[in-house]
Amino acid sequence: MRILLHIDDIEAWRDALAERLPEAEIVTADDPAEQRRDADYLAVWKPSETLLREQTRARGIVNLGAGVDALLNNPALPKGVPIVKLRDAGMSELIGDYVRYGVLHFQRDFDRYRRQQTRHEWREHGVVEKRDWPVGVLGLGAIGSKVAAMVAADGFPVHGWSRSPKSFDGITCHHGDAGLTELLGQVRTLVLLLPGTSATRHIIDAEALAKLPEGASLINPGRGSLIDEAALLESLGEGVNEGRLRGVLLDAFPEEPLPEDSPLWSHPRIWVTPHMAGPTPLGEAVDQVAEAIRAFEAGEELETVDPEAGY
Repeated sequence: MRILLHIDDIEAWRDALAERLPEAEIVTADDPAEQRRDADYLAVWKPSETLLREQTRARGIVNLGAGVDALLNNPALPKGVPIVKLRDAGMSELIGDYVRYGVLHFQRDFDRYRRQQTRHEWREHGVVEKRDWPVGVLGLGAIGSKVAAMVAADGFPVHGWSRSPKSFDGITCHHGDAGLTELLGQVRTLVLLLPGTSATRHIIDAEALAKLPEGASLINPGRGSLIDEAALLESLGEGVNEGRLRGVLLDAFPEEPLPEDSPLWSHPRIWVTPHMAGPTPLGEAVDQVAEAIRAFEAGEELETVDPEAGY
């Protein structure tokens, strides 16, 4: 059994996977082409077209992350090969911490105090109580639902949104177009944890941003395609003076790394992080990869990605 492995920190992953699947031959992009081609299984994160074109007999693919848009959009993706993705694998707690930091950043006015520091301005802002700071979470999948629960446990009212009806204790759930409009109109911080699909592309556009309350904030640890960048910049306004949108914490972008000439880098009310909100923890993730490959080998039924839906 040959497994093509492709991800950052490749040596640690290779060693961990070899320990769990000692019977497997594990190859990487660094191996000679004749050795790495025609693998039985692919365990990959954002593989190149070259790597995928070499795979003509793959029987299963494990996407080494929660987002599958990069894989599905790769023109060399083998047709008809079942794809499974990691189920959380510890990412939700890391993303939850990122979101909780972001919510507090705006709720406790750290953005305003930072700008005041540059002006040597000593001025205290009154604290808005947590119960008066509703947070919206778009996307209630395995990660989004856990992140929503973490924010709710901190004492914030949480509204969640999904395409179809869902129900979670402690979360006010909305769904469909009407539900999205209802949610946007009442949250002070909006968190984006939707998959990147054709249906969610630019779901946060000028119309959606206009529905947010004046002074709302936005956190995106999800997918870069969710936001219309031009509309975002327009809503933020110019300079340090707050526009309709108060501030934004961005971790995902349509093009990564973020180009050096992107206006997002220098805007005083945008905080840019390099897609670090939810790195894949090695231990549990490798366990899931080994479990999936054993299931493929045994012909067991697995929950697979729907390429048409995009998740």
